[in-house]
Amino acid sequence: MKKILLLVTAGLLILGFFALDLNHYLTLEGMKASLGHFEAQRAASPVGVGLAFFVVYVVATALSFPGATLLTLAAGALFGLSMGTIIVSFASSIGATLAFLASRYVLRDAIQRRFGDRLKAVNEGMAKDGAMYLFTLRLVPVFPFFLVNLLMGLTPIRTLSYYWVSQVGMLAATLVYVNAGTQLAQITSLSGIVSPGLLLSFALLGVFPMLAKKFMQFLQSRRVYAKWQRPQNFDRNLVVIGGGAAGLVTSYIAAAVKAKVTLVEAHKMGGDCLNYGCVPSKALIKSARIAHQMRHAESYGLTAADPQFSFSKVMARVHAVIAAVAPHDSVARYTGLGVEVLEGYAHIVDPWTVEIKLNSGTTQRLTTRSIVIAAGARPFVPPLPGLDDVGYVTSDTLWDEFAKLDAPPARLVVLGGGPIGCELAQSFARLGSQVTQIEMAPRIMIREDVEVSDLARDALTRDGIDVLTGHKALRCEREGARKFIVVAHQGQERRIEFDALLCAVGRVARLQGYGLEKLGIPTQRTVAVNDYLETLYPNIFAAGDVAGPYQFTHTASHMAWYAAVNALFGDFKKFKVDYSVVPWATFIEPEVARVGLNEQDAKEKNIPYEVTRYGVDDLDRAIADGTAHGFVKVLTVPGKDRILGVTIVGEHAGDLLAEFVLAMKHGLGLNKILGTIHTYPTLSEANKYVAGEWKRAHAPQKVLAWLGRYHAWRRG
Repeated sequence: MKKILLLVTAGLLILGFFALDLNHYLTLEGMKASLGHFEAQRAASPVGVGLAFFVVYVVATALSFPGATLLTLAAGALFGLSMGTIIVSFASSIGATLAFLASRYVLRDAIQRRFGDRLKAVNEGMAKDGAMYLFTLRLVPVFPFFLVNLLMGLTPIRTLSYYWVSQVGMLAATLVYVNAGTQLAQITSLSGIVSPGLLLSFALLGVFPMLAKKFMQFLQSRRVYAKWQRPQNFDRNLVVIGGGAAGLVTSYIAAAVKAKVTLVEAHKMGGDCLNYGCVPSKALIKSARIAHQMRHAESYGLTAADPQFSFSKVMARVHAVIAAVAPHDSVARYTGLGVEVLEGYAHIVDPWTVEIKLNSGTTQRLTTRSIVIAAGARPFVPPLPGLDDVGYVTSDTLWDEFAKLDAPPARLVVLGGGPIGCELAQSFARLGSQVTQIEMAPRIMIREDVEVSDLARDALTRDGIDVLTGHKALRCEREGARKFIVVAHQGQERRIEFDALLCAVGRVARLQGYGLEKLGIPTQRTVAVNDYLETLYPNIFAAGDVAGPYQFTHTASHMAWYAAVNALFGDFKKFKVDYSVVPWATFIEPEVARVGLNEQDAKEKNIPYEVTRYGVDDLDRAIADGTAHGFVKVLTVPGKDRILGVTIVGEHAGDLLAEFVLAMKHGLGLNKILGTIHTYPTLSEANKYVAGEWKRAHAPQKVLAWLGRYHAWRRG
């Protein structure tokens, strides 16, 4: 009842304010028209007018009336800089605190009861750093102050803290606005607008947010770096930890702009992609695909044949491909580009010092202005009882372990139904292994739409893979030389015998071994970074798989540009990393490629969309190639051709996606794609045809009907 009474009272005051046309006084014209009258009253009773103005300001702020800025200017005009600042500073803080308390009393309990779980992280953050966060908002008014008052009332920040932080945080802005008001009071003609004092006041208003932001960054840096001794001089501009995609690109950019940069890599240059992931897996996929095409040669009018091959030669080719690509990422190449490459293990001693234990046995210390952590990720191995006893390989170790075999494993269990598991399961099935794929989720490739998952499952099943979804791995067992994995499905256990077990259930960031714990840099499955890829320490950055949120080589390279530029030039300009258009592909057959939203993403985020679809089975080149299966599906804004996301399933889907990636990046719609000439006969025509399907669905039917009548009239 008390809450309702409070709301009714506030509502009546607001209605009365507008009903009596008091808002007229909170416009520039009204204020200037009444300025002479108020000045006369102030001269007659300075204390009374000051108190009245104070009360009006408190009430206006507490009820979130519009016009606080003009009231502040009026304070400068009526009371001068000193007294005006004092009145506004205390009145605004008291009014803000009253609005804060009203929001807390009326809304907080209900909001916390309904959204408590979602607000848990916010509450914890506010309890820890609420005062500093509020201070930042007061200094740099990203949101209107009345919104800050209302929203802060929903948080657990203490009332006293809220008052004094508001008092201190708003003081600088108050000074600037009151000073502007003193200049406005002196205007007698239009020429007064260009007076130096007034121009200076408004110039201060313009630069204040930037100065305040720099000041806040300075305060935060002092707090973060307080316990560390900063070197007077630095050996390097940048030290990069990790020689994978992110580390290599970061180092390359730094060297290109003539910075002195050191890259530290403990094992193999090129990282996971070159040595264990993208390169070897695609080499294996190619061999497996050729074997598959030989078995199905009758589809092309040829005689089918069971491929005869040496598995050891297939694996030797995989390693030969790695060796052929390796010079692109080699120590010699990067040394030639101007990067100092040290082979060893890096450990961050303090925010500016890196200790490197070289593989040669010696130790070297380097001081550096900035550090970029690009340590990558490793395969996650589930804690299954008995797993170590039966033995297993991962996507990292299989290339060396299977290279020792004369034939592919007769019975292979692949644990995991994500992109890596699907690619490797299909490849080994095509090379002759009897493959069982186990996935705990209800379907494989769970991030894709259901129809994509179903199509992928059908493709794997056609290749002879036993795809077990909804099966949870419980344990591994050994009986002499025989090895089993036990899985559970719908309350029933099942034992599956295997000769080799491949763990492909995902990858986790490498977070240990290079000093994060000592520095107190937070980690949450990955290194915690802000939009600029900065860690807790503004001069220490993280990029690539170790930082997430995507674990792709191309996103690691993309992030590396931001890490390098922000690390070297962040004192002048910082750039927020852009994840708005991120493509990815799974290289099974048929390929699955996507950029932006799919349908399940759009539904989860409540984003309205339209779907346009084109079946590749109708494409001339696909028919000629014998690959007429799959589709192109485009999500667009309802009624418009702006692309929200694209999913392509089919031959060379990863290559076909590039046109849509470019279009989304630069704001080009389906009409632009439709108006672009595509070579005939190519698979790329599918992109044009799906744009044509959208155009046909959005054809102006009334206009077409009138055109039909026009042409009939023309025929007589």
